[in-house]
Amino acid sequence: MTGISLPLASLLAIDPAVGSLTALLIVMAVSLTSRVNVGLLAIILAWAVGVGVAAWKTDAILGAFPSSLFLTLLGVTLLFGAAEKNGTLAAITARIIGACGGVVALMPLAFFLLASGVSAMGPGAIASTALVAPLAMSAGVAARVPPVLMALMVANGANAGNLSPFSAVGVIVQAQFLKAGLPPSTAGVFLANFVAHTLAALAAYLLFGGLKLARKKDVAAVAAPRNGFTGTHLFTIAVLAGWVASVVFFGINIGLGALAGATLLILAGAVEDGAAIKSIPWAVIVMVCGVSVLVAVVEKTGGIDLFTHLLSKIATPATANGMMAFVTSLISTYSSTSGVVYPTFLPAVPGLVAKMGGGNPLEIALSINVGAALVDVSPLSTLGALCIASLPFGGGDPKALFRTLLIWGFSMVVVGTLFCQFFIGWFA
Repeated sequence: MTGISLPLASLLAIDPAVGSLTALLIVMAVSLTSRVNVGLLAIILAWAVGVGVAAWKTDAILGAFPSSLFLTLLGVTLLFGAAEKNGTLAAITARIIGACGGVVALMPLAFFLLASGVSAMGPGAIASTALVAPLAMSAGVAARVPPVLMALMVANGANAGNLSPFSAVGVIVQAQFLKAGLPPSTAGVFLANFVAHTLAALAAYLLFGGLKLARKKDVAAVAAPRNGFTGTHLFTIAVLAGWVASVVFFGINIGLGALAGATLLILAGAVEDGAAIKSIPWAVIVMVCGVSVLVAVVEKTGGIDLFTHLLSKIATPATANGMMAFVTSLISTYSSTSGVVYPTFLPAVPGLVAKMGGGNPLEIALSINVGAALVDVSPLSTLGALCIASLPFGGGDPKALFRTLLIWGFSMVVVGTLFCQFFIGWFA
């Protein structure tokens, strides 16, 4: 009878870190080869690993649920779903297409610059993506721009401005540099990150048909409604502007602020509550939040530490830049760049250089910055998740977008490694 009470880990001799990493690999494999909502699978595997292998209490699994991310996705999608249902997004889209002269090929570039500018002004990549992605994805659907192209332009744009000296994340990175005793390099930190993401965005523009969009001028003109703004539209725009201002200037929580804005629209009769709630992409939210639960289990069971330990053994002074970009990019794919990767790896740079017996500390630090950020378009990260959640209903297949962004995110592991190995020295 006593054997029945033993945790499964004791019976199978499974290391929790190994078990959690294996579970994450299974979820990634299924997401690439199946149309199943991997959020459900991720939750079940997180439960199995946490309780059966790591011998946690069930409450620990429940505590891993990303409530902040859930509220962000819920609030943003509800607010912009309401703006879509009452016709405001369609009216704004018409103006954007008009501002581009009807040239659809300019739209992805315009949203890249918009997301980059907003991010650099202070709120950072996550907030700017939350602000820009819903409008960009809606405009893209109206003009028949491939959703994956618009998502990559917005996410890369937001990350391109993320390490400006005015950005919240840029301030965090500079603080970590100071803490680690690294040479101050405000310009280098910003430029290395900006150039890398600009090149990635241009590659996406070419690979996903950006140039072909030049032939879609007539399509854009037909797809975009030309009627003016109504009173409901103007009221909705005022609410959206108030939400943006509250996030950028007053630090209001993105999700809760968006929920407040959506509630105001409903109470004012600017949108019918049932229609607004039906616009919430519940399947996407389940998928993203479910995977986030598993990611939390991976972090807490030591999966990240195991992964880092294995890869750090093969770094040398000659390969340190590319290797650190490789390691941090893989970790950042399923972990927080600003909340986990930067605070964990930047302070460790001097010690790593000492153990390797050489290497340029500033180049390694810049490699960490760039490598960790380039993969943030992955749907396992908040930026990619926000773009998928912002895809209008009927505007495309969110599961297909999930798979494409996942593949792109992992391809950026290789791209970031090569960029940092051969070119990061230009910015040091």
